[in-house]
This record gives sequence, structure tokens and C-alpha cells, in this order.
Amino acid sequence: MRYLYTFFFYLSLPFILLRLLWRARKNPAYAARWSERFGYLPNSAPKQGIWLHAVSVGETIAAIPLVHALREQYPTLPIVVTTTTPTGADRVNASLKNLVTHYYLPYDLPGALNRFFNTLQPQLGIIMETELWPNLFQVCHTHKIPLFIANARLSARSAKGYQRIARLTRDMMHNVSQMAVQTATEAQRFIQLGLDPARITVTGSIKFDLTIPADLLEQASQLRAQWGKERLIWIAASTHEGEEEQILASYSLIRKKLPQTLLVLVPRHPDRFAKVIATCQRQGYATVLRSENKPCTTTSEIFIGDSMGELLLFYAASDVAFVGGSLITKGGHNPLEPAAVGIPIVMGPSLFNFAAISEQLQQAGALVTITSPTQLAEQVLLLFQDDTRRREAGEKGRQFVIQNRGALAKHLALINQLLTTRPIL
Repeated sequence: MRYLYTFFFYLSLPFILLRLLWRARKNPAYAARWSERFGYLPNSAPKQGIWLHAVSVGETIAAIPLVHALREQYPTLPIVVTTTTPTGADRVNASLKNLVTHYYLPYDLPGALNRFFNTLQPQLGIIMETELWPNLFQVCHTHKIPLFIANARLSARSAKGYQRIARLTRDMMHNVSQMAVQTATEAQRFIQLGLDPARITVTGSIKFDLTIPADLLEQASQLRAQWGKERLIWIAASTHEGEEEQILASYSLIRKKLPQTLLVLVPRHPDRFAKVIATCQRQGYATVLRSENKPCTTTSEIFIGDSMGELLLFYAASDVAFVGGSLITKGGHNPLEPAAVGIPIVMGPSLFNFAAISEQLQQAGALVTITSPTQLAEQVLLLFQDDTRRREAGEKGRQFVIQNRGALAKHLALINQLLTTRPIL
């Protein structure tokens, strides 16, 4: 079945390349470095190290504490990080800088992948969360590269999808050396897909181990001064197409009761910055951009976070957070970031990417879900108008994150077991 899959992948390749060109209209980075997508790397590429794949921004954020820990524990091993998207590449370069070397992951074609691994010759492969590619897994097996799936998650919906290609999925599971999965429920789903129970460990989510910079609060205080210390700050972060309009509708309701509220709006993808800015300005809002590096005035109404790598700072400087990808069927983005800095969270109904974590945050009293712009405005106003409630909800979220740390250490123990089967150069 894998051969049939490969055949159809080759047939679809012209359309995949056309899609890259289409996306390059808004983000020119999609038209760059195509040789890497076919496995061609420079001879100077780091060899005999650790290869880690994080498909895009969310997985890269989760990988950051793991990369720092790997660099500390294995200082002589080079680390290569691959992503699929330019936004993921930007986050790698912004957050990890000279700690790693970045390339794009080749397409899931045997020739491209063999070229890639012939050059890198990694001692270990780490894939963040759930990126299941038949040829990638098989080529790792052929090259005798131990394959570790880190911070794995699998929704019920995704599991059903993989069950439709059960034979192909089972073959992929057989090529997994070890998996660190977030919950016991998700572990059972992987086992049903064919993963050997002896190769799976429930560790919790590595996203609880996110690093809070020592100077974050000081930087947040400085940013808050630029926004207006006396103003109430509502951040709507990681938003997608179809969400900004709903957020602006909520914001208009909030401003009727609390006109000095400032909305901090942070689109998920940089290639949408210009469109979101235009939408805000078209609706008549006085808009300030992070890229302008100007303070807000008393007449400023929306601050657009058109930068990379500063979301945690924006959360820390805000009073209430809405986490995007949840008002549309994207499954929501990471609510642990605002929780970690102690601000209450509101999200929409689509939460399947963080189902267990979102439910636990709701039970802890740190997160509220809504289904409409009107409800969103109501919940934000409720938190703004009750200082005690807002502080308590934020503190409950912060304590929840602290109490669930520890997945990183479990990951490192599993990685050490895999590396000890091969010599560390």
C-alpha cells in the first residue's frame, strides 16, 4: 500500500509545487529553498547529531524547552530542526537562533528522504506531536535511525481518519522506536492503530514545561506602560480567517461599556498581518502596529502584534486572553501560555487539539468557553468588571501549569535510552 501511496504522491507533486507558488504570492518564503524540500542539503550540514521535526509554529513552541534541554545534556551533538512551513522556520530562527540548524523537511518521497538522511546521518530522529508520514518512517527504519515521537497527541477524529488506512498506519507504527504521549486516552488510540504498548509512555504534555524568561515581567511592565497602565487590555491571540470579524464584533460590545479597553490582536500567521490590519482600519479603528514601535495614545483602539516570538510577552502584559483557532473548526491553540503568566482565558467551542488540557483548565476555574461573539463579550466584561474574579482565575491557571510540569524530564529519560543504543560522537 505504501508503494501505491508513493505513486499518487508523485502524481500530485506538480499540484503541490503550484500550491507553494500560490502561497508565495502572500509570503515569498514559500518560493525559496525548494532544493531542501527534495532532500538536497549543503555538504556542510551538521552530521551525526539529533534531527527534530516540528511541522509549524505550535510544534516549534512545544519543542523549544526540549531543544534547550538537549543542548544542555548533549553539548557535543549538533541539532538540526526541520519544519514544513516558513512560519515554523521563522519561529525556529527567532527562538533558537544559533542553537540549531534549520532546514525544510523533504517531501515524503523515498529519493528525497534518502538524500536528506545520507547527508545528515542522524543518531536520533524526534518528531513533535503527530506527523505520520509513511515513507519518512520507513526510510528512518532503513537507515537504522531510532524514531521518537515526542509530546504525541491524537484526537478521536484523527484516529478515525488513520483507521481508514489501517494497513499503512500499522506499518508506520511498527517503525516507531518510542513514543511519549500526552494522555492515557490518546495512548490507547495509538495502540489501537498498531503501536506496541511496550513502546509507549504516558508523560503528560511537554507544553507545561514552557520556559518563562527571567526578565519577562519587567519587559511586560515596560510594554504595558506603552499600552497605557490605566487601561484594561484584552488580547485575542493566534487568530485565523473568520475569527477577527467575530472578535471585532465582540470588541464593539465591550467598548460600549468600557470604552477605554485596548484590544491586542495577534494573527496566527504572518502572511495575514496586512489583511487583518486592513480589516481593523476599514472598520474605523485607530490601529497601532508592533512593527512601528510606537506607544499607544489614549485614542488608540487596537494594537496589532505583527511580530514573531513575542506572544508570551503580549500575554504577560494583558488582563484577559482569548485563544484563537477555537471560534472556527481549527481545534484551538495552546491555552497554557496565558495560563503560565497568570491571566484568565476565554476560548470558543472548537478545542479538539487541546481537549484534555482545556477541560482541566475549565475544571480548575481558569478557562471559560463561549459559542458566539455576544457570549465572548459578556465573559470578557465579566472578568474586567470583577478584579478579584479575574486575579483568582489567572492564579488558578498559573498553579495548574506549575502542578503539571515534569513531562520534559520524562522525555529526556526516554531519549537517553534511545541514544545509548548508538555511540554519541
